[in-house]
Amino acid sequence: MNRSTRTNPMSTSASESSAPCKIGLVAGWGRYPVVVATALKQSGHHVCCMGIKDHADPALRQIADTYGEFGLARMGAQIRFFKQHNVTKITMAGKIDKIRLVGKLSWIKHVPDLTAMAAFYHHFFSFRRDRRDDTLLSTAVELAAKHNLEAIPATDFAPGLLVQAGRLAGPRLSQMQRRDIDFAWSIAKEIGRLDIGQTVAVNGQAALAIEAIEGTDECIRRAGKLCPSGGFTVVKVSKPQQDMRFDVPTIGMGTLQTLAEAGGRVLAIEAGKTIFIDHQEAINFARRHRISLVAIDRAEMSCLSDAA
Repeated sequence: MNRSTRTNPMSTSASESSAPCKIGLVAGWGRYPVVVATALKQSGHHVCCMGIKDHADPALRQIADTYGEFGLARMGAQIRFFKQHNVTKITMAGKIDKIRLVGKLSWIKHVPDLTAMAAFYHHFFSFRRDRRDDTLLSTAVELAAKHNLEAIPATDFAPGLLVQAGRLAGPRLSQMQRRDIDFAWSIAKEIGRLDIGQTVAVNGQAALAIEAIEGTDECIRRAGKLCPSGGFTVVKVSKPQQDMRFDVPTIGMGTLQTLAEAGGRVLAIEAGKTIFIDHQEAINFARRHRISLVAIDRAEMSCLSDAA
């Protein structure tokens, strides 16, 4: 699939998707699915949640109206679950442990059903297609569409989760920190364009760690090991070709805790394209640990002068 196909805007508008109806939630790891499920319920939607085994938060069982749990590769069963409950619109939230997808005999360990084997044959068996995040997730969305399941961005239901530009917490940025953000931003956008990762850690305009399959937290921890004196800067951005239906950059308390433990002092994220959960708790944590947390509108660089 080419890039233009992957990044086409959804036909369903935010106003249409916000009308109360039955929504299928595909829940991966982390707090984000819980936040989305709660927002859906508060908006009057009926939540039919499909939790991914060994990923989904148990709290979803109490929040959702209907809950089922399936292995990552049991895609036929997942589709049947939604169809049995008359779901036509689905949304995705939460992380997938990508390391589980690249291990030796990974698909055998996950016992894929025939639907998954057919859909992902060229990714895992013939190797005619790559296994980048966008490629795999786009294949999953295409498979859902073939079964009349329309994927809608979770942020359509909870737009308040997208962070706005500004200095959110912590000390004002120094001139060196601003240079580091500018330096790291370009690198992060490039690795995003290549669909490698979305996070870069730098210090003194030198790259310490670049995110790949390990995820943001491990990237930050690696930077801490390579820069034991601390004080480094982390930048997390959206991909230039970001499809808001999946893999949207997300931060929360876990990200800030990892940064504090690793010795980082700045976290810069992209305004309007980053999901910020545990908002107030994370801001309070950043203030206590004197971490500068900034959301940047790249076109305006408007975070640099706003008061926290």
